[in-house]
Amino acid sequence: MSFLSTLFGAPERKRSRTAALVALSGPGRALWSSPEPRRFHAEALAKNPVAARAVARIAQAVAEIPFQFTVDGADASAHPAALLIERPNEVQDRSALTELAVTHLLLTGNAFVEAVALEARVRELHVLRPDRMRLVPGAGGRPGAYDYEVDGRAVRFPLDGGEGPPPVLHLTLPHPFDDHFGLAPLQAAAAAIDIHNAATQWTKALLDNAARPSGALVYSGGDGTLSEDQYERLKTELEQGFSGSRNAGRPLLLEGGLDWKALSLTPRDMDFMEAKHGAAREIALAFGVPPIVLGIPGDATYANYQEANRAFCRDTALPLARRVMGGLIGWLAPGEGLVATPDEDAIGALHAERESLWRRVERASFLTEGEKREAVGYAREKPEI
Repeated sequence: MSFLSTLFGAPERKRSRTAALVALSGPGRALWSSPEPRRFHAEALAKNPVAARAVARIAQAVAEIPFQFTVDGADASAHPAALLIERPNEVQDRSALTELAVTHLLLTGNAFVEAVALEARVRELHVLRPDRMRLVPGAGGRPGAYDYEVDGRAVRFPLDGGEGPPPVLHLTLPHPFDDHFGLAPLQAAAAAIDIHNAATQWTKALLDNAARPSGALVYSGGDGTLSEDQYERLKTELEQGFSGSRNAGRPLLLEGGLDWKALSLTPRDMDFMEAKHGAAREIALAFGVPPIVLGIPGDATYANYQEANRAFCRDTALPLARRVMGGLIGWLAPGEGLVATPDEDAIGALHAERESLWRRVERASFLTEGEKREAVGYAREKPEI
């Protein structure tokens, strides 16, 4: 009897081994694969719209890129690995699974995909949460297994032995100083996110004070000082009657030698707001999204939105899509010659580039029809329908 069966009873056939753990999950303490991920995720996704939008924009762009599968230049869309990637499980298609995996990569630098096998054949793929995954070292400094832990309960995925591919695929982003885990763009953007959030809080505080600069009440009556009762009464009246946006513009009635001295925004205040815009651009830069694509003003690197969007697809979305798809192919069909090529003709932002390429290839009279098809990213032979 397996470890999972001992914990939860006999599992159903062909289902994720971690499903029972998730069903019994409580507010437990998890082991993390990156430093302080709760803080990073909360600050980025719950409080920072720039980081949240950058993550969503990249994940959606990568997930929408279609792929063509070939073996030795011939169409291989009916290959078992290709069919499994296109429909990884009953509730997700390739786009949904890819979007979730890419989101994990951007937030933690790591993504884990579970292979559910039946009779030595992989039937389903499921993305696992990286914050619940713990690496078990093996011989020679290589991972020996992975433990998926939820609320003190665990399922172990051994990486050696058994037929078929390993039960877990670990995708990572490059990290020059870690042998096992990847470096997340979110970590590089952490300081800029803190600055952007602090500027947002400063703006909120300004709005709470009637959206006007602070000022000073000067008391010139008597000996120039207020009694303790007078001070508390004045403080209470100001907080209740004149603070907050709902009291904006309300006249202030002064008596007994009180005078209001308004203070203007200082250059330091103005620099603080400019720092917010600079932080937004740095967040976009850390994720590889041109600021103009996220609607961030003040960036003149690209002549227009179309060029920025083209650069985003070419420099960020496509390389990440190839990394994810290459990892899946090498995991599910090693040594079988299966190749996955992005269908760039289906990417709207690249239509101008592709149209130019098609014209050049069409004029190349020295190329055969099969070579022309291969030059633009298609199989040498047309697939039979």
